[in-house]
Amino acid sequence: MKFNMSFPLTFSLLLLIQCTTTTLAQPAAAPAPAGPTNVTKILEKAGQYTTLIRLLKITQVGDQINTQLNNSNQGMTIFAPTDNAFSALKSGTLNSLTDQEKVELIQFHVLPTVLSTSQFQTVSNPLRTQAGDSTGGQFPLNVTTSGNSVNITTGVNNATVANTVYTDSSLAVYQVDNVLLPLAMFGPKAPAPAPGVAKKPKKKSGAADSPSSDDGTADASATSGLRAKGLLVGIIALVAGISL
Repeated sequence: MKFNMSFPLTFSLLLLIQCTTTTLAQPAAAPAPAGPTNVTKILEKAGQYTTLIRLLKITQVGDQINTQLNNSNQGMTIFAPTDNAFSALKSGTLNSLTDQEKVELIQFHVLPTVLSTSQFQTVSNPLRTQAGDSTGGQFPLNVTTSGNSVNITTGVNNATVANTVYTDSSLAVYQVDNVLLPLAMFGPKAPAPAPGVAKKPKKKSGAADSPSSDDGTADASATSGLRAKGLLVGIIALVAGISL
């Protein structure tokens, strides 16, 4: 009995063609979309940052951060309070702030350099934020570490870095459990100066208070004239009495 070799060969060729066709028909995996860094999108993806995102938008600080990240080599670190952290604020706190104060509040959560968690152990306090002067009781921000724990103090309240939200070579976003309250805005207010005691006006010394030398001379002359007249009347009366 002869074995037909053509059938297995034909079957193998058909199978090879089918596999090749199937492989070529599969689309290649699309690369991850490369685009500019957008801090609000990072927070939206992470969730639980609705209030912070709203403040980043209305103050336009979010746009400023994105512009700096995408148009310079300057890195940034952002401390991101959660919605629960904002809810823990005293009622009406955000509504009581002016537009400029809202800008400064958000800028106080932004450092103009990118810091890894390990670098918090060696940074020099107070840290400089986007809000402005870190000395003189304005916007001081101090960081201390204990093991893997990173603690932040503002002079008004304290916060702890709870989680790393996002990090790359130019941006680090860390979740914090409290809103960072700047000393310049939420610290004790300086007491108002005491009202001054009203002083009584001093009397003016001069011609108005004392008689002038001319008036004094006139009074003296009048007095002398009266005395002389009285003396004359007395003499006349005496002479008249003698004559009688």
